Amino acid sequence: MRNQEIKGNKIDWVTIVLYGVLVISGWLNIFAAVYDESLNQNIFDLSLNSGKQLLWIATSLILVVIIMAIDYKFYDSFGYVIYGTVILMLIFVLLFGREVAGSKSWFEIGSFRLQPAEFAKFAVALAMAKYLSDSSLKLTKLPVQMVIGGIIGLPAALIILQGDTGSAMVFAGFVVMLYREGFPSPPILIGLAAGAIFTLTLLVPQLYLIIAIIVIGILIIAFSKKHPKKIAIIVVGMLLVIGVVKSVDFIITDVFKPHQQNRIKALINPEADPLGYGWNVTQSKIAIGSGGFAGKGFLEGTQTKFDFVPEQSTDFIFCTIGEEHGWIGSLVIITIFIALLYRIIYIAERQKSRFSRVYGYSVASIIFFHFLVNIGMTIGLFPVVGIPLPFYSYGGSSLYAFTILLFILVKLDAHRMQMLTR
Repeated sequence: MRNQEIKGNKIDWVTIVLYGVLVISGWLNIFAAVYDESLNQNIFDLSLNSGKQLLWIATSLILVVIIMAIDYKFYDSFGYVIYGTVILMLIFVLLFGREVAGSKSWFEIGSFRLQPAEFAKFAVALAMAKYLSDSSLKLTKLPVQMVIGGIIGLPAALIILQGDTGSAMVFAGFVVMLYREGFPSPPILIGLAAGAIFTLTLLVPQLYLIIAIIVIGILIIAFSKKHPKKIAIIVVGMLLVIGVVKSVDFIITDVFKPHQQNRIKALINPEADPLGYGWNVTQSKIAIGSGGFAGKGFLEGTQTKFDFVPEQSTDFIFCTIGEEHGWIGSLVIITIFIALLYRIIYIAERQKSRFSRVYGYSVASIIFFHFLVNIGMTIGLFPVVGIPLPFYSYGGSSLYAFTILLFILVKLDAHRMQMLTR
């Protein structure tokens, strides 16, 4: 029976093919983003981002081989060790790291740079999988919820201290995994409601919102049973919501840094300062819109050629897709990402152990958050927070981290018949 189980283990080649398609098409678009026809550039030129990305792709394949060669039990046994190691890296980068673009997030050795925040994602995924694999845990218990909050919140707090709020926001994506595992809905709904109220406060005058909150509260009291306890809960809820509304100005003016304030302003009304804080979003929309239905063609993007869109090979790589390949090309890439996310969830659901399932949903949560926010910010639906498009954006740390994140799941899935059900 044991031998039959081992023979039944198979590598999920569908996931690997989707990974390969994204990585290669990302590499081609990185070249398109930096291409200058007048210089007769070569995609393999190591002085270009495309040449460097090719090196990172090659070395990421070495990582894949290592991940697949390691015993699958390693990831379960050493989940906490990996998490602790990454936490130490996040602390050390605060003390000894180099500041780039306002964030002290990088280790630098010569020309080599490493961003620990990228690796924190799969470390948290492993730690969460290890912790939640204990079937005796009850997610309704406050001590358990506090441990979960600590595992996710500690690296997020350290990353915020580095000045990289965008990377810290990614950890909010773990809510998808927690919901799947049965985390109580009220805390999740409260968090989502607070985010929605915060966003509304940016778009609607505070006075109108407060009046609306009071009116809604009065209507709920009027059409419900007049129980003193229930009325007290509604009144307290109203006051808390009004408190969130009133706190927005303080957070924006006294907590957010100037560049973060500008990102909020650019989200609300980029046309107010199209040559200043609204430049990135405005040019991004122009680049994507100019591609039309079928695009201008590979290496034919004028917005790209004249460097109108900043960071076009990293945070704004989707602009290159939209301009050169149009609506059709954008739809194809979005479809591939959705297919990958669907496949990851499918893999997670077929696991025999809770550890592997939790890890699988964590992978889906992280990739989905990056995919949603990165594309959303290029079309003005989200503020520009500086997070990469998975497997696509230029950068070694990002590619390595996402490769490790995905292929640990592929390894666990290949041995799902050997994993104990927990």
